[in-house]
Amino acid sequence: MSLRALLAEVDAGWLDDAGTPLDPALVARARDSALGRRLLAAWLAEGPALALLAPDPSRDPDVVRGRWRRTRVDALCRDLGILAHAPPIRAEVRREPVRRLKATLGNSYLLALDQSVWDGRLPPDRLEQATAGFRTALDAAIAADDPAPLHDVFDRQGRAELQAWARRRDPALADWCRLLHSPGAADEALARLPEKPVLRVYTHHETRAA
Repeated sequence: MSLRALLAEVDAGWLDDAGTPLDPALVARARDSALGRRLLAAWLAEGPALALLAPDPSRDPDVVRGRWRRTRVDALCRDLGILAHAPPIRAEVRREPVRRLKATLGNSYLLALDQSVWDGRLPPDRLEQATAGFRTALDAAIAADDPAPLHDVFDRQGRAELQAWARRRDPALADWCRLLHSPGAADEALARLPEKPVLRVYTHHETRAA
């Protein structure tokens, strides 16, 4: 297992001692030492990376990293976040917001519109939650002529969707997604997509990764 490559991508926010971040210089030295890497891996295996780094002779954690590079995980999360906001995206018919959405989402705009992937049905409280955050981000993106607010909303929601789904279907991937970003970068409790739509998008990205 290439712990060096794997640990190099772990967000430093996961490396702490009772809530106190480890000294960056100490972490850097540990990453450059075989013993230090084993200690860091053991540390993470006791907490946020239990499924990814726990000893398992039948699975190499680096296979997960190799198959799901950061760019691929981020692309998967972006699509899941867009799909999770399908109801308010479909409801938006104003010319300038639609233009902005098409420019920001690219081909993924069609994913949000495709009801064969997900019908977009949500209970009223979840629909209100999805719409409010989306509207705020869309207004900010238009005002600043910057897609970043929309990307942030989609990415955070997508990480929640992937982690909540993978916690049941692929726990090692759920851990890997968490470790790539700072603690608190996603709240799995906010996930709202049914399992089948997530599986369809995941399978599409997994096929491309393979």
